[in-house]
Amino acid sequence: MNPALRTSATGMMAQQLRTEVISNNLANVNTTGFKGSRAHFEDLLYQTVQGAAVVGNPDTNTMPAVQVGRGTRLAAVQRLHSQGPVEETSRPLDLAIEGEGFFQVQLPSGQVAYSRDGSFGISDTGTLVTSGGYAVVPGIKVPTDATELTISVTGKVSVSTGGNTVDKQELGQLELARFMNPSGLQALGENLYAETPASGQPTVGFPADEGMGRILQGHLESSNVEIVQEMVDMITAMRAYELNSKAIKNAEEMMSTANNLIR
Repeated sequence: MNPALRTSATGMMAQQLRTEVISNNLANVNTTGFKGSRAHFEDLLYQTVQGAAVVGNPDTNTMPAVQVGRGTRLAAVQRLHSQGPVEETSRPLDLAIEGEGFFQVQLPSGQVAYSRDGSFGISDTGTLVTSGGYAVVPGIKVPTDATELTISVTGKVSVSTGGNTVDKQELGQLELARFMNPSGLQALGENLYAETPASGQPTVGFPADEGMGRILQGHLESSNVEIVQEMVDMITAMRAYELNSKAIKNAEEMMSTANNLIR
C-alpha cells in the first residue's frame, strides 16, 4: 500500500480535530468567562531511507540521512487564559476579575472548583452562589433585611440593613485562587475548572493583592474568543483538509496506474 494514503489520512484527521476545537470556540463566543482553546500538532516517526554517509573521506563532506515523514497527530489542546473584555451590566451580583485569579466554588462532592464566571446570585438561605447553585468560597451569607450590597475591588462584601444606608455591615471578603499553569486546569463544564498536577496547586489570596486581579462589581468578563481569527483558522483548516484529500486521490491514481501495468 502506498504510504502516502495513511500519511494524508493523518493530515485529514488533524484538520478535522482542529475544526472541532474552532467550532467549540465559536459556540462559546458569548459564554461568560470562557477561554478559547488552540490545537497543537506534532509530526510522527520518520522512515530512514538511507543513513548518513561520508562522501570521499571524512575531511570532505558528510551527507545527512534521508528521511520520509509519516504524518501528524494531535499533541495538545491548549487553553488560552488571556483577559477577556469586561462589559458593564450594572447588576450588583455580577463580578468580573480584572487580572489573574479564579473564583472558588464548592461542589456538592466537597471538591473545590474554579471559575472566571462571576454571574452570582443569592440562594433561599442567603448564601452567595453561582448561576448553577454552587456556593462561593468562602461562604458569605446575606441578611434577609439587606437593602444594598457593595463589593469592593479587594473583595470586601458589605450591606446596608434596616434602612440604614450610612453604616454598612461587612459580611466577609472574597478570595481568589491563582495557578502557575492555568492552561493545565481540567475543564468540567458549567464554566468550572478543576485542579490537576499539570496546573499545580493554587495560591489563594485576596483580590488586588500581589499577583491577584481586582474585583469589578456590576461587570462581567466576556469570552476571549476573537471571531475573525477563528474564521481565518477555519478557512485554513478547510483548505488543508482539501489538499490532504487530493493527496489521497493522487496516491490512489498512482496505485491504479501500477495495477494496470500487468493487464
